[in-house]
Amino acid sequence: MKFVDEYRDAELAQKMAGAIAEITTQPWTIMEICGGQTHSIIKYGIDQLLPEEITLIHGPGCPVCVTPITLIDRAIAIASHPQTILCSFGDMLRVPGTEKDLLSMKASGADVRIVYSPLDCLKIAQANPESEIVFFGVGFETTAPATAMAVYQAKQQQIHNFSLLASHVRVPPAMEAILSSPQSQVQGFLAAGHVCTIMGYTEYEPLVKKYQIPIVVTGFEPLDIFQGLYRCIQQLEKKTEPLSVDNQYSRSVRREGNLGAQNLIDQVFEIIPRTWRGIGEIPESGLGLRAEYSPWDAQKRFADWLDPHPPVLTTECISGEIMQGVKKPHDCPAFGTRCTPEHPLGAPMVSSEGACAAYYRYRGK
Repeated sequence: MKFVDEYRDAELAQKMAGAIAEITTQPWTIMEICGGQTHSIIKYGIDQLLPEEITLIHGPGCPVCVTPITLIDRAIAIASHPQTILCSFGDMLRVPGTEKDLLSMKASGADVRIVYSPLDCLKIAQANPESEIVFFGVGFETTAPATAMAVYQAKQQQIHNFSLLASHVRVPPAMEAILSSPQSQVQGFLAAGHVCTIMGYTEYEPLVKKYQIPIVVTGFEPLDIFQGLYRCIQQLEKKTEPLSVDNQYSRSVRREGNLGAQNLIDQVFEIIPRTWRGIGEIPESGLGLRAEYSPWDAQKRFADWLDPHPPVLTTECISGEIMQGVKKPHDCPAFGTRCTPEHPLGAPMVSSEGACAAYYRYRGK
């Protein structure tokens, strides 16, 4: 495929793996923060081509996976009411709540719809004026502008039968939470290229300075990842030079990011604490609707339908440790047996960006 195949050149990938081996003189542990990068690494066997001194660990880069069970239960509660149409991206339908998931709600008769853009929900709202249309908005900063635009347009057009159940999260606070943990093994990061396309990478510069680790903004194709790893290891090996944020994904990312998209996010959302499934609450890691958009806030509009008390859930799923890079999917006793894509114990087994799903699909049991 034009403009893609050149980033999957096997011969060049072998050469880049060799170049990494040439500059590696000691063990290094590097975390890719994005679930899309995780899937590329496992699918193409990138980790198996690296020298044994290099360890890749997988971060919490799957927004579906880190969506707290409380919000999933609230989405299910909203979907259970008649005259309600709950919309979301396809990944969310199989993520387990306390007792069920949205797909089982759909199978039992609830009007749960997969959409490809939050703006589709406005068309559904206009076509179904007698129904309440709720968009379950999930994602990192990458998808936040589209969600913000849907809410902004709803206000501008006075579409009052549309609302947002927001679960957007921010990457830099999650990276800091990982680095500040006593369990952290991370010595360098590959940052998510699509997030930085929107936000730029100035927010990562204080992390480099505070924790003395290199961060390389990286794309998603095999050669992108090899080059990102090379640049990261190059910085780690050159201890005499100051560490920095490096931009491998320059064909998409600028230091300042997309200012128009950032302004739209800032207009509609404010920064709030957010609970990450399997990890806990991370300060300043979420996006919630500003007060002037509260009429379109589903949690406020349907507060009487929602249980204010978070559920207490016990499970053998170790997704929190996997998403913090402490363990890998194969370390879970339930992996591939009691936990499969058909019967998941946790979100990383069903999301298209989940680490467990990648290992199950490309590495087997």
